[in-house]
Amino acid sequence: MLQLYGHPFAAFTWKALIALYERDVPFEFRMLDPDHPENGAFVAQASPTGQFPVLVDGDRTVVESAAIIEYLDLHHGAAPPMVPADPRTAIEARQMDGVFDDYVMILLQRAVSSVLREEARRDPYIEDEVKAGLDRSYAWLERWMTGRTWAANESFGIADCAAAPALFYAHWAFPIPESHVALRAYRARLLARPSIARVVEEARPWRENFPLKGRGSPD
Repeated sequence: MLQLYGHPFAAFTWKALIALYERDVPFEFRMLDPDHPENGAFVAQASPTGQFPVLVDGDRTVVESAAIIEYLDLHHGAAPPMVPADPRTAIEARQMDGVFDDYVMILLQRAVSSVLREEARRDPYIEDEVKAGLDRSYAWLERWMTGRTWAANESFGIADCAAAPALFYAHWAFPIPESHVALRAYRARLLARPSIARVVEEARPWRENFPLKGRGSPD
């Protein structure tokens, strides 16, 4: 059986979990936490920097959430692919996967990393830089999502797997302006989708651990 190494509260683990649930693929979840040091030891040698998620399928190990999603498309489950088979159509899906990862989620992680440092080592400029970056991303995404249901090719796919955790956590810390009606509506559609509602619920026990909590509402 497939094994997925990760943590239920981690954004990039969400991406892989959403794809697994969408494709109805059975798997074993291998928790990354102090109570399971053997899982951490495996990920430390499986991934270049010890980051997760990591997927294991027999003697095949796949790292990086986007690669895991494409691997599942090729080898597991009968659902439509998360990345379209047509390479021309796939460009938009991969583009938007990258937009949500690079210009929303990774931006937010800069703020998270700063807050986790001891106070004397925090970067005093990060907060404003992250907010400015997210404001630009939100404005761009508002234009992109106007008139769309899903983020790419009018079908649920890899871009939406990336958007769900990115917009969930980013809005919690740096709320999407009310004027961005299309983007807020898209986030609501994501949270209503069963696969995403499931990962949100599974992550609920760890909400107190979010370093930027208290700024807005996650739901």
